Amino acid sequence: MTFIVLGVLGLCMGSFVNALVWRLHHQETSKRKSGKFSIAHGRSMCPHCQHELAVKDLIPVLSWLWLGGKCRYCRRPIGWQYPLVELSTLGLYLTSYVYWPYGFDVFGIALLVTWLTLLIGLVALLVYDLRWMILPNRLVYPLYSLALAQIVVLIVQAGSLKPLVGAAGGILVTSGVFYGLFQISKGQWIGGGDVKLAVILGVFAGGFIEGVILIFMASLLGTIVSLPLFIMGKGRGKQIPFGPFLIIATIIVYLFGASIIAEYKQRFLLI
Repeated sequence: MTFIVLGVLGLCMGSFVNALVWRLHHQETSKRKSGKFSIAHGRSMCPHCQHELAVKDLIPVLSWLWLGGKCRYCRRPIGWQYPLVELSTLGLYLTSYVYWPYGFDVFGIALLVTWLTLLIGLVALLVYDLRWMILPNRLVYPLYSLALAQIVVLIVQAGSLKPLVGAAGGILVTSGVFYGLFQISKGQWIGGGDVKLAVILGVFAGGFIEGVILIFMASLLGTIVSLPLFIMGKGRGKQIPFGPFLIIATIIVYLFGASIIAEYKQRFLLI
């Protein structure tokens, strides 16, 4: 039953992410403010003809498949982004539940709710950065409250300030490294949005070592994706957003960081 509830919730949140990203982009770029692009009150609409969608058009994944990936009203294609984001969010919700590292007592559930909420923002930022090469403050800043909630719950659970020290260590690595790169390159190597996001990611990394693993993993993923593009000549002269790699690395470290560190110690440090 829990799987079904989380699966449906994940699909719905993925659909919300698609609407959130599209509306926010229109708000940021539109010269004329319109209530129909309101995140809280706007109605779902076709991204092309902006016809308001009926309930039957809003069933995650299934509506897209039923309509052959096209708008019911203007028949223009609706991209793969929509079902892909919905299915990805579904997968993240179920994976988080299966591999949840904090248990399911009161504190564990509070942390799980915080994490699942954070995933909505992280997926939205990933999509936004991939499409428009920017991490908007209106998506980044609300996530600071979730980072604070994470620290508070962990402090209450531990009965000490040790989680705060761990969060500070994570921030020191993630945001510190990116702030240094930002200053040295004058914003050419890394964007200001990455620096702001890295503060949140450092908190959820939870420690200095975890922050190092996060940076290493994000850099490795970026290299794996970028290198073939450069070899084929498709990446030359083009900027590749680093935010998505940071976000993917954070998800891996948050869910599997303790296992990765334990495995490393066992194999290489013989502890």
